[in-house]
Amino acid sequence: MNAFSRRGACPALSAPVQTGDGRLVRLNPVAGGLSPKSLLGLGESALRHGNGIMEVTARGSLQIRGLTPASARLLAVEVDAMGIAVRTGVPVETGPLAGLDPEEIADPRPLAERIRAAIEDAGLGQRLGPKVSVIVDGGGRLTMDAVSADVRLAAMRIDAGVQWLLAVAGDRQNATPLVMVEEDAARDIAVAILRMVAEKGREAHARDLSERQLTSLASWHSFAPAKNRLPLTAAPAPSPIGLFPLGGDATALGIGLPFGSMPAQKLIDLIRQALALGALEVRLAPGRALLFLGLQLSGCFSLRDAAAALGLVTDAADPRTRIAACPGAPACASGRIATRDIAETIAAENRDILDSSLTLHISGCAKGCAHPGPAALTLIGGENGAGLVVDGTAKALPAGYRPGYDAARGVGRIAAAIREARLRGDTTAACLTRLGAAGVAELYRQE
Repeated sequence: MNAFSRRGACPALSAPVQTGDGRLVRLNPVAGGLSPKSLLGLGESALRHGNGIMEVTARGSLQIRGLTPASARLLAVEVDAMGIAVRTGVPVETGPLAGLDPEEIADPRPLAERIRAAIEDAGLGQRLGPKVSVIVDGGGRLTMDAVSADVRLAAMRIDAGVQWLLAVAGDRQNATPLVMVEEDAARDIAVAILRMVAEKGREAHARDLSERQLTSLASWHSFAPAKNRLPLTAAPAPSPIGLFPLGGDATALGIGLPFGSMPAQKLIDLIRQALALGALEVRLAPGRALLFLGLQLSGCFSLRDAAAALGLVTDAADPRTRIAACPGAPACASGRIATRDIAETIAAENRDILDSSLTLHISGCAKGCAHPGPAALTLIGGENGAGLVVDGTAKALPAGYRPGYDAARGVGRIAAAIREARLRGDTTAACLTRLGAAGVAELYRQE
């Protein structure tokens, strides 16, 4: 297996990876955002050199799909000619409204830049695996709580000042808290964590550090995180879709991509509208969305209407935001079911059960690219059709099958049982628990 197709590799611009629909590149702008003209240029490049599909990932990265080895090189040349600087090395990520949100506890960008510089000075970029990452979260309305990382730094208000809570291996809810410190110490400890990970090899992550190592890191400074002062359970992930007042006349508009994907031509059409309305910058947001900056409020409303007409997501309650779906067939050669068609049908017919308690994953094959973790319900394409896994991942053995073209009807039967079993105040997840995994699988299999 070569470097381009190695499982787990990061598909950066300089090293695209082979997927079921050709090679894929992932772009993270150094500046955190892109000018509308640059994003327009990327859309045109995607049409010329890829299969015309562009994506924003759950972590807020831009992806261009369907490249060949030759066209990937041409794309890289065009990105360079457009003057788009993209990040390389260990990702050190901040929130999409970093430095702009009046509600954030601290601007995370200076600390993030200091960590990037320290990583480079220590030569860690070549020693760490491609999936090792750092998050520096300043708080505010669009936090990074739901994004997993090896090292997490979260701003906390302590008395009259700000300190940084360091945690390892996870998202806000399940990461292990280590210590709370000032900014200088936060940088030093973050880099020390990465050094320890690097010493274990390129396949290692922070989850592989021993209890002894974690204890030694926490003991560097005496201010350990007080559990009664720090909420370690994250609130539901905030949606990046909608209007976000930034103070004065400034407002950001968040527009979501259905299942994180859109045809490049639709992106081009949207960006042209944004340029005509005066947009100055577009930021990529975790949660598969684009944030438009620089618009007057009236311009935000006009662009939102244009996005809705293009079939994009303009309402945070849109049921499509509850579904993770990879490209599937026919877009991806590995896909065995038409994931996006199934997802659209389920969303249109079962809006009432797609609440915030439910994660529905539709995967064209057992790789589970769109949602590697467990989901309440997972549909998987395979030789026997569309298999159903209850409370598991796409790699699990399905409990039942039905033809791929009929998968949405099987989920519809589950939805009907949920409506019948629902009590006042019930979530969909609570109803699924009462129905039981075996009962849910039987409902899905029924003709």
